[in-house]
This record gives sequence, C-alpha cells and structure tokens, in this order.
Amino acid sequence: MRPLYIIPVALLFMMTLTAASSKAAAEPDVLSVPIKKDRAGAPDGWKIREWRGKAAVSVVATDSGDALHLKSAGTSTALYKDVSFDIRDRPRLNWRWKVIALPKGADVRLKSTDDQAAQVYVIFPKWPSAINSRIIGYIWDTQAPKGLELTSTKTSTTKYVVLRSGQAGLGQWFAESRDVYEDYKRLFKEEPPLVGSVSVMIDSDDTAGTAESYVADIYFSKSAAAK
Repeated sequence: MRPLYIIPVALLFMMTLTAASSKAAAEPDVLSVPIKKDRAGAPDGWKIREWRGKAAVSVVATDSGDALHLKSAGTSTALYKDVSFDIRDRPRLNWRWKVIALPKGADVRLKSTDDQAAQVYVIFPKWPSAINSRIIGYIWDTQAPKGLELTSTKTSTTKYVVLRSGQAGLGQWFAESRDVYEDYKRLFKEEPPLVGSVSVMIDSDDTAGTAESYVADIYFSKSAAAK
C-alpha cells in the first residue's frame, strides 16, 4: 500500500513552491518614495526636523512631476520618509534634482561652512540609532570637487559623496542614480543593515546665506533603468 503521508507532503511542497513564487512575483522591482502634498501643500507623510530656523518647504508640480521645493535663508531643515528594506534587493537609488541657488561660500570639507542646497540621504539605523546609525549623503556642494567622498566634519557616521559642484547646471534638472549597496560597503567597510529612512535636506545656517532646490522622482530599483 502506498503510504498515506506521501500525498499530503507532496501537496504541501507544491503549495509552498506556489506561495514562494507568488510572493516573488508580488515583490516589485521598484520601491518608490512618494512625494505628495497634503491639503496645505506640505509634504504628506514626511517628517520634518529643524535645527536653526525653518526653511520654506512645499510640494509643487514641475516638469519632473511633483517635487519637494526647499528654500533656506540661514536655516537647516531635513525631511524624512520611513522605508524599510534590504538594500541588496534594490541597490540603486534614483532621483531628479534641480538647484536654483547655492549657499555662498559653502564647503562640505569645513565644519564652519558645511551647507548645501540639495542633499539626499539614505539612513541605516544601528542601535543606539541616535549616535550609531550609518548615513550616506549625496550632495550638490558649492565648492568641494565633484566625485569627492569624505566623512562629515560633524558626525563620523555620516559619509558624503559629492555628485555635483558649483554653478554649472543651476536651474536645470538632472537625473541621478547610485548603487547604494556598493557605496555603503566602500565607505563603511562592512555589510549594511536594513534601510530605515530616506531624507532630503537643505541648509545654509553655517554660512548665513540662502539656498533653493527641488528634488523629485525618488525611488529604489534593482537597476538604474528600472523605471
């Protein structure tokens, strides 16, 4: 007689395979970080943190879709959007940005002039998160050369990558794409924990100047051309 347990086990195996396949099919290649406005025109679902003063922050329609519009006058403001996933699954961070005005005299290499018109961060929480989280910031700096990678003069767990520098391209939209997984391993010399949030920031408090920028179409993907 055929053992009765064979049929249930076989069925269970097939069901497990089906469930796994369905889950894989349901996992999107792209993880968007939505930019939407609430009834007041403010970023919906984004947390705002201010250090010195309050930058003007809103969501506006642009030719690159809805965008975060940030204007700073001697202020320092960051917006945070919670996300949670393994960066190995979608290693590329993609976004568009446009800078209108750079903070005059700013330079990320000096603690006294560490201001930028446009900054996009990926935050990897590590306990205790307030002092140990790993942060990668992709920035448009006023003076530091394009391609420079450095540790923040203010927090040792923050690494910067200067993607653009100076006046060239002001007022124009640029599409960016970075392999965050490879950047993390190179900058921190370790495997990354889970991503915890994405942040967009503007500041001109150290230089007491002004800055203005737009950031739009933020998403993570398996490849740069996933969207």
